[in-house]
Amino acid sequence: MLNLAVILENSARERAEHPAIVFRDFRFTYRQIDDMANQVANGLRNAGIRKGDKVALTCPNLPYFPIVYFGILKAGAVFVPLNVLLRPREIAYHLNDSDAVAYICFEGTPELPMAQYGYEGFKDSGTCERMWTIPMAPMGESPIPGIPTLWELMGGQPTTFDTVQCRPDDTCVIIYTSGTTGRPKGAELTNSNMLLNCMVSRELIHGFPEDISLAVLPLFHSFGLSSILNTCVLGGATLILLPRFDAGEVLRIFQDEGVTLFAGVPTMYWELLNYPELDKFDIQKISSTLRLGVSGGAAMPVDVMSQFQEKFKIKILEGYGLSETSPTASFNRVDIPQKVGSIGVPVWGVEMMVVDHDMNEMPVGKPGEIVIRGHNVMKGYYKRDEANDEAFQGGWFHTGDVGYKDEDGYFFIVDRIKDMIIRGGFNVYPREIEEVLMMHPDISLAAVIGVPHNEYGEEVAAFVIPQVGSKITPREIIEWSRTQMAAYKYPRTVEIVKTLPMGPTGKILKAELRNQRRETASLRATS
Repeated sequence: MLNLAVILENSARERAEHPAIVFRDFRFTYRQIDDMANQVANGLRNAGIRKGDKVALTCPNLPYFPIVYFGILKAGAVFVPLNVLLRPREIAYHLNDSDAVAYICFEGTPELPMAQYGYEGFKDSGTCERMWTIPMAPMGESPIPGIPTLWELMGGQPTTFDTVQCRPDDTCVIIYTSGTTGRPKGAELTNSNMLLNCMVSRELIHGFPEDISLAVLPLFHSFGLSSILNTCVLGGATLILLPRFDAGEVLRIFQDEGVTLFAGVPTMYWELLNYPELDKFDIQKISSTLRLGVSGGAAMPVDVMSQFQEKFKIKILEGYGLSETSPTASFNRVDIPQKVGSIGVPVWGVEMMVVDHDMNEMPVGKPGEIVIRGHNVMKGYYKRDEANDEAFQGGWFHTGDVGYKDEDGYFFIVDRIKDMIIRGGFNVYPREIEEVLMMHPDISLAAVIGVPHNEYGEEVAAFVIPQVGSKITPREIIEWSRTQMAAYKYPRTVEIVKTLPMGPTGKILKAELRNQRRETASLRATS
């Protein structure tokens, strides 16, 4: 029997008074986090939540996140983290698709009223029966009248709980990703997937109990949840939470808190290097404690890596993975030579291969699709038989990424088979954006592509054919889009066109759009 919550319970037993979670001036020990997670578990059980039930959470990087997360796991329920930028329509979809029976949502801010959006999505869902809010102020009142708070869920509950025992292959987390259809799909990750992945990750970074990590990557993302939170808790180390990336604040925390480990996407390293007031920080002091950087989510530019390593006197190691692989699949290990531009070698217990369409292994240096099998591969997409049939072939998980392997066994990513855009570390799926754009009464057809961007890696660009007689402008489309989808999704660039290039089967030729985008700037609006 196995429950992923064992990683917290073991650290609470062995390092009870060691700082587990740090947020601003608040410092919580492992004993305190475990006690509060037990209260959440007791509250959920008393609310009727049973083993296998799905419970969703909308929460940024705040101490509430690990408390609720481990409470859900202890109760034997399935944890469904939601992106904090989702709008009501998107929240309702995720609640319905995951069959969530309960939903816990942070209040948010006036600029991003998460609880209000969450409540609207909750009301529109067909399966979700219970909701609790997390007020901005500790022990504060609910921002939604009539909806109880997390404090009411936990109030009066014992700080001990008999954790529900599960099987290693029981689903414990459903993380939403997407595919060629553009409809978000839930990747079912098991107790075994998650536990083995964080154990492997700890070994890859040579984690120590006295490490101090900074979590600025969102914990609702597989990279943040598994590679950062779970790995840190497993090792009994200290995790500092930052709700959103701010280069100046990250540098201050590096300097004042003695951070030893940092994981981020390439754009974060770029922003740290280019921070206007970088020289006001004691770089020598930062370098004396910061021992390792980890990068993932997109390929890191060689210049950014070399400049950061030279400035901060640390090594940056790149890895590769997907939500479907828990996420780590390959890594540039500390104990072997690093190859810049490579995603490293498969991690322990995982196999990777480059194949052609017929599953024949490609020769060294020849590109093909990367396929993966091992303990890290998900159980499958929740309620998606057709998608599973497509993703799993011959016992291997098909990533949709094109890459090659060199003579030393190192893997390199060449391109993505899917048209997925990676904007600042977030996955954006063109089909979903296109479908939303075409909900506008003045838009006849839309095509979305990713275009290069110095800060975010890629930016979202849309080509739109208006309805006959419509006078809609690019600016109006951008402003409307902002109200319909999460901030990282809406197109910043819109071009009004009369036609879209299409192949003989009617498929839009996006490669031609990319070429066209480079050749013309007519009728373009950029926000």
